[in-house]
Amino acid sequence: MSDLTLTTFDWVPEAPRGFVRDIRVRWALEEAGLPYRVESTPFRDREAGHFAHQPFGQAPWLTDGDLSIFESGAILLHLGELSDALLPADRRGRSDAKEWLFAALNSVEMASLPWSLLMFSGESKDTGVWKLFDGFLKAHRLQHLEPVLAGREWLAATFSIADILMADVLRLVDRFDGLADYPACRAYVARATARPAFVKAHADQMAHFAAAD
Repeated sequence: MSDLTLTTFDWVPEAPRGFVRDIRVRWALEEAGLPYRVESTPFRDREAGHFAHQPFGQAPWLTDGDLSIFESGAILLHLGELSDALLPADRRGRSDAKEWLFAALNSVEMASLPWSLLMFSGESKDTGVWKLFDGFLKAHRLQHLEPVLAGREWLAATFSIADILMADVLRLVDRFDGLADYPACRAYVARATARPAFVKAHADQMAHFAAAD
């Protein structure tokens, strides 16, 4: 295995700290016990070298030898292939974990992200836009996820990259108390974020950005 290098922003404003998506990669690396180092790319002045690794100018990306991988889901899939701590060893378990990983990204986050952006913006809850996105997230995503999480500890047979993604997606909703009516979802987030690997990943991200202030 080559050296693993996680590249994230050198600094971000206070509001998104603890939620920047390099935390998903840090969390996975800590769960797997894979050695890695962290490098920084400028938040304010994003140059050609940044876009060569991440065509949308976002962060993070991961380098593994001559591979440079962007998008948190793709990075987690790559790391899952390196460790049974991130993907179950059996065929069905791996299939379940991959299925839920894409569900977290394509079904839940596509509903939770615009909802969260409206919360960050201070949008009035009396507007049609707010009611549309609030209803879509709760009636079409959380309402269906709640019984799933009420019946199992983790999405696949064991903790996996699917749980890293789903818990990270849901904890942003929980930041704004959006899980108040979904106790199984809230308990799942609490279970996942109590894991030592998440606690360390979160502390490391916060310290990384604070050091640049």
